[in-house]
Amino acid sequence: MQRVSRTRGRPRNGRHSRATRAVLESLARIALSENIDSNELFNGLVDAWKQRESACENLVITRRKRTRDSAIFLFTTGQEVVAQFPVPEHILQENNPLKGYMDTMSSEAFSAKKPPVKNPRIGELERGMKQVNLRARVLEIPEPRPVYTRFGTRAYLSNVLIADETGTIRLSLWNQQINKVSVGDVIKIENAKVARFRGKHQLRLGRSGKLSVIEGMFSPLEICAGSS
Repeated sequence: MQRVSRTRGRPRNGRHSRATRAVLESLARIALSENIDSNELFNGLVDAWKQRESACENLVITRRKRTRDSAIFLFTTGQEVVAQFPVPEHILQENNPLKGYMDTMSSEAFSAKKPPVKNPRIGELERGMKQVNLRARVLEIPEPRPVYTRFGTRAYLSNVLIADETGTIRLSLWNQQINKVSVGDVIKIENAKVARFRGKHQLRLGRSGKLSVIEGMFSPLEICAGSS
């Protein structure tokens, strides 16, 4: 009886081809640099393949062109282009091949571990930091732009500019979070995480993050006092 492979396009020995490995490594780099779980990114990629566009936190995945056996995807965050490249269809039919690549890729290049900084200031933030608590002032609230989530629903995103005495950073806010803040507000951020793209940091609240507006006026020094 002929043995049939469940995953089309995979070699019989279970190893990926060089071209497939290059695509999976590129996807793993995006997941690591944007601090996105491999399952979430892969599911978002599959959703964009089927529905043309999806969102994974601040990363938007758009299917630009679909051919007989592959599709070209555009990855953007905010107004910045992260990457664009074709993904073979057989990859999209696998059971999340990204996880193994993310587990084995060099941590020195993408997720070097450093001692955690308690209550860091903006100038101390580095990619990969989690459970970040800080206070900052809202400087700018860009016009929210619509994006489509992996569930096919429309959401609105604004990368708000916040600052303390050590620097500025963009904070990604979604839907009702955007209306919660105004320019000049001093806000308290809890359990945020830091992503990095083209030398710029971004703060993301994620599912466990919290945002609150602090009543009253604070000096720049008080904003950065570090207590939460």
